[in-house]
Amino acid sequence: MNSNGFASYFQFSNVNWANMGQATWETIWMTVVSIIVVTILGILLGLVLFETNGSSSILIKILNWIVAAFVNIFRSIPFIILIVLLLPTTQLIMGTIIGPQAALPSLIISAAPFYARLVEIAFHEIDHGVIEAAEAMGATKWQIILKVLLPESMPALVSGITVTAISLIGYTAMAGAIGAGGLGNLAYLDGFQASNNAVTLMATVIIVLIVFVFQYLGDFAVKRIDKR
Repeated sequence: MNSNGFASYFQFSNVNWANMGQATWETIWMTVVSIIVVTILGILLGLVLFETNGSSSILIKILNWIVAAFVNIFRSIPFIILIVLLLPTTQLIMGTIIGPQAALPSLIISAAPFYARLVEIAFHEIDHGVIEAAEAMGATKWQIILKVLLPESMPALVSGITVTAISLIGYTAMAGAIGAGGLGNLAYLDGFQASNNAVTLMATVIIVLIVFVFQYLGDFAVKRIDKR
């Protein structure tokens, strides 16, 4: 395709940059809010999976089974299907099924189980001798969690949330296709349905740039935290 053909295919003069900026902000907002909640829930779920693994208590085994089932089920459901399944819950919690806020329950419920497994793996990779040494010194369970598990696994936890954040950015684009706002919604409505290829291209480029920024920030944080 020559330059004239490219220009005719992508009419950048047809791009509404105000709408593009608003959609970009909505995508970033959905991603950041989701990351904050997913980080908290993922660490809690991963911690429960780690602490209840291999217990001889029946009640703790049941707790481990329930949490593991929740994590495995919601981690396995394709995101676009999960959005539809959660529409009644979204309406109940958020009061609407359209807009950026309506995407949050689906984003969080889909990503938190995924991150929980990464958290559990990170905890299992810690040298068990370090944990035993803390126990021998009389550390309580919470002291071990706060002063051993979390600090020792922090590089892996940050790396895991970076991977999860990038997945969330892709999820926001899919959520946008059914009215959740953001760049996905703009690319679908103003781009695809309106046959405006320039909007679709620019939305794609901005999403890629957002991914690059999150990846860079995650890698930078891991390098600063990892003292090995």
